[in-house]
Amino acid sequence: MIRVHVFVEGQTEETFVKEVLCEYFQEKYIFLNPILVNTSSTGKGGVVSYAKIKRQLDRKCREDKTAFVTTMFDLYGLPNDFPGRDSLPNTNDPFQKVEYLEQKMGQDIGHTNFIPNLLVHEFEALLYSQPQVFAEWFDASVVSILQGDRNKFLSPEHINDDPLTAPSKRILKCCQEYDKVLHGSLLAIEIGLDTIRQQCQHFHQWLLNLENI
Repeated sequence: MIRVHVFVEGQTEETFVKEVLCEYFQEKYIFLNPILVNTSSTGKGGVVSYAKIKRQLDRKCREDKTAFVTTMFDLYGLPNDFPGRDSLPNTNDPFQKVEYLEQKMGQDIGHTNFIPNLLVHEFEALLYSQPQVFAEWFDASVVSILQGDRNKFLSPEHINDDPLTAPSKRILKCCQEYDKVLHGSLLAIEIGLDTIRQQCQHFHQWLLNLENI
C-alpha cells in the first residue's frame, strides 16, 4: 500500500481528508494520513509562516522516505515568505498563479517524495460546487445568493481571493451562522467528491497526481 502524508492547515481540512478522501483512496490501495501543521509550541492550524511549515515538511520527507508528502493549503492568505510570492506572473489566471507557487514550493522543499498542492483559492471554494446543499443546514434563501455568486465565475476555483469577496467571506455575508469547523466538511460530504472534481479542475488534478503515484 502506498502511504501519503497530507499536511493541512485546519480541522476542517483534516476532517475532509479523513471523511472524504481517505475512503476513496483506500480503494486504490493508497493510505492518506492527514497531519495538522504546527504553528507554535502550543498551537496547531493555519499557515502563518512558511518557514515554520517548511521545517515540518522537510522533516517528514526525510524521516519517511518510503511515503509521499503533500499539502492542502489555501492559496488565499499565503504568508509573505512563501516561495515565489514576490515574483508571481502578471496574470489574472488563478491556475497559472497557483501552479507557479506550487512549482516554487516544490523546488524549495527539494525532495522527490514531495507533491506540492494549494487550494484555489481556499477550502470554501469547493462548497460552491453545489450551493443547493446549504438549504439542508441553513435558510433556503441563501442558495440563490450563493448560486448567483457561482454563476459570475468560470468555476468555483475562479471565485476571487479579495479579503471582502473570497469564497468564505461571501458565505459568511449571507450565512452568518456558518461555522467552517462545524459545517465545512459536512457540506463537502453532502456535495460528494465526484461533483467537486467535476467543478474544480485544479483540485481534480491534485487527486489525479496522487492516483498516478
